[in-house]
Amino acid sequence: MAKLKVYNIKLNKVLKIIAIVVALVIFIKLLSDKVQAIEFDDSNLINSSVSKVKTETLTGYLGKTLAIFNTTKNKDEETKEIYISVKNILKYELGTLNKIIEEESLKINEEELTSDDKAELLEYQEVETEVQESIVEERYTQELETVKIKNTSGYEITDAMLQEAENNNYTYSRNVLIYHTHTCESYTSEPGYEYESSGNYRTTDLNFSVSRVGDELEKNLKDLKFNVIHDKTYHDFPAYSGSYTRSYETVENIVNKNDNYEIIFDIHRDAVGSDGAYAPTVKIGEEYAAQLMFVIGTDAGGLEHPNWKQNLSFAVKVQKKANELYPGLFRPIMVSDSRFNQNLGAGACIIEVGATGNTLQQAMNSMKYLSIVLDNVI
Repeated sequence: MAKLKVYNIKLNKVLKIIAIVVALVIFIKLLSDKVQAIEFDDSNLINSSVSKVKTETLTGYLGKTLAIFNTTKNKDEETKEIYISVKNILKYELGTLNKIIEEESLKINEEELTSDDKAELLEYQEVETEVQESIVEERYTQELETVKIKNTSGYEITDAMLQEAENNNYTYSRNVLIYHTHTCESYTSEPGYEYESSGNYRTTDLNFSVSRVGDELEKNLKDLKFNVIHDKTYHDFPAYSGSYTRSYETVENIVNKNDNYEIIFDIHRDAVGSDGAYAPTVKIGEEYAAQLMFVIGTDAGGLEHPNWKQNLSFAVKVQKKANELYPGLFRPIMVSDSRFNQNLGAGACIIEVGATGNTLQQAMNSMKYLSIVLDNVI
C-alpha cells in the first residue's frame, strides 16, 4: 500500500509531463497553416514557408518528421538538417518517464505529503521478520496463547485473570501520553549519532537519548491520527535516585489537566548488559529494529494499584497483534512487584526499547512498527 501511494504521487507528476507533450503536438498541428520554419544559410537567419501538415488526427501526425537544425559556431561550416519522427520523440520521452517512475518509486519528499498520505505510508505491509542472535537467552515463565510472560511478581498470572480484565470492555481513546522516568538513557554511538556522554550510556542531550525515541513514536502516532502528549522533563538528572517519585508528579499533573489520557508509555532503554554487548534486535524486511519489552507493575509491593490487571490485559492485547504483524518485535512481557507509576492509567506501562548495545537508529526504527501495531489495536 505504501509503495502504491508513492507510485501515485510520482505518477501525478508524470501525467502532467505527458499532458504537456501531447498538448504541444496538438498545438503544432493546429497552427501548421501559419508556422514558419527557421533555417540558416551562410550568414543570415531567414524564414521560408513550409507546407501544411495534412493530418486530421494525432495518430496521423505521429508518422510525420520534424526538421532539427544543427547550428555551428563557425558560419563557414555547412549547416546540417536532421530529421526525427514525432513518434520516436514521444517513445523516447515515455521510456525516460517510465525509468523515472521505476527509480523514484520509493523516494518521498515528505514536504509534499499530507497527514493522510503519511498515515497510508505507515499502513501495515506483510514482511518477513527474523530475531537476531543475542548473548542473553530469552526467558519466560508462562505463555498465554501467543504471548510469553516472565512473571517475577508474587501473583499467579492466569488466562481467567486476563479474561476478567478483557470482559470489562474497556474502551481506549486514541490519546497517548509519552514520558521518560530515565530521560538520559542512551544507546551505542554510531556515525551520525555521536553524542557527549554524561555517564555510562547516558546523555543529557535530548536528541540522542530515549527522548529522541519518544519523538519518533510521537511523530508516527500523530501521522496515524493519534493525539499525543510527549513530556521530556529530566527525572534522572542531576540525581538518579528518586526518578520515579519525580516522574509520578509530572504524569499526575498532565493527566489531571488533560481528560481521557489512559494510555501512558514510560519509554526506557533496558539496562541489562550495560557493557554494550547486549543488543536485542529483530530484522523486519530489510530494516533492523531494537526489540521491545513491556514491563507491567502490580500492587504486590504494597503500593495501591487497582488497575494493574487492566494494564496487563492491554499489554497482552498489543503484543498479540504485534506477534501477528511483526513476530519477534517484542520480547516476553515482564510482570513485577513494583508499581512503576502505572496506577495513573488503565493502559499504562513501561516499554523498554532495546538495550545499551543497540543504536539510536535501531530504537527509532522500532517506533514505526509499534505505531502500526497500536493503530491496529485501538
